[in-house]
Amino acid sequence: MTEKITEPDGTARAPLPGQERYVAPVDETPLQDVDSIDESAPATSLWADAWRTLRRNPLFLVSAVLIVFTIFVACFPSAFTKVNPNYCTLNDSLDGAKDGHPFGFDMQGCDVFSRTVYGTRTSLSVGILTMLLVMVVGTLIGAFAGFFGGWLDALLSRTTDIFMAIPLLLGAIVVLQMFRTSGSIWKIILVLTLFGWTSTARIARGAVMEAKNLEFNTASTALGSTPIRNLFRHIMPNSMASIIVISTTSLGTYIVSEATLSFLGVGLPTTTVSWGGDIANAQTILRTNPSVLFYPSAALAITVLAFIMLGDAVKDALDPKSRTS
Repeated sequence: MTEKITEPDGTARAPLPGQERYVAPVDETPLQDVDSIDESAPATSLWADAWRTLRRNPLFLVSAVLIVFTIFVACFPSAFTKVNPNYCTLNDSLDGAKDGHPFGFDMQGCDVFSRTVYGTRTSLSVGILTMLLVMVVGTLIGAFAGFFGGWLDALLSRTTDIFMAIPLLLGAIVVLQMFRTSGSIWKIILVLTLFGWTSTARIARGAVMEAKNLEFNTASTALGSTPIRNLFRHIMPNSMASIIVISTTSLGTYIVSEATLSFLGVGLPTTTVSWGGDIANAQTILRTNPSVLFYPSAALAITVLAFIMLGDAVKDALDPKSRTS
């Protein structure tokens, strides 16, 4: 239809030639439907979007199945074997697979399958507990440094730089050599935490420095919230995405570090069943009987690979900018 033109004095007139404008009927342009918001839709968040992305990621599904199976083996090793891993007899030394002993025996006559199953608990406990301690220590140090700034930031940042300059394995070997009188799984966990928190602290510091300048922190302060309350109630929860990514990615590193320390003879005592210890014991018979070395090495490689794949999947879900496709 043709629209009339309204003059400044309020009078309406027909448009001059060339001034015609055509307006579509209202029922043909339902703008209210285009601009409307579906209020019945459930609220979304970063974590909900991340979980939705993870469920569609085959990498996450495969790694999750492997990790759940590994955790089940660590928690219930007796469901897979009834053989005592510390029961060894020299009459079975280096014997092959037979009924009830699918992986054969090592040089001491110990059942390789039983030791591989029971070694899961030790290696997985070291990895998970170290990751949790590193996350707590690194997050607190980085959060305080990034939030308060000033001399505290300078002190904590220089301390972080000092510990970061020390290689993880080298520092752990030196400390463990100094305290070889006591053998405990907690000794390995604390030593790995001592030299492993630096990367988490740097990530946490940067995330907190970015989050503290956002509007929600200013609004919370204007409403009378204290700085400490803002830090723990608002800023740190909004900074956890990047911290979780670096923690899940580093978990496999701690499992490998424990195995390496046990392989070098400065880790867990020989009475503790672990993959690293069995790998170290099998190196002398690598050429004559490589299967004794293969099974604990394969279990270690599969577990570490599962956690690395999980870390990559979580990184893609929580950081869309890092996605390759």
